[in-house]
Amino acid sequence: MHNEVTLNSLGEGEKGIVGSIAAERDMRDRLRSLGLIEGGSVVCLHKGPYGGIAAYLICGAVIAIRREDAESITVYNNQNERKKI
Repeated sequence: MHNEVTLNSLGEGEKGIVGSIAAERDMRDRLRSLGLIEGGSVVCLHKGPYGGIAAYLICGAVIAIRREDAESITVYNNQNERKKI
């Protein structure tokens, strides 16, 4: 069962497929240049203790994204699927 959620709502170890990026143009372009593209996969590796920032595995690189930016990214995830890291 696939659910549409925001990137920020993925838990550590959860994988998602990027659906859309609704951030402002400059941020959207920056995220895309880092490999975060529609249809691409993303894995949440770590969430900061206060929830302000999280680390994601995107195209083989670890990228830190702020919560407010992650909330503008829609992903599809399978709650039963967890990536083994």
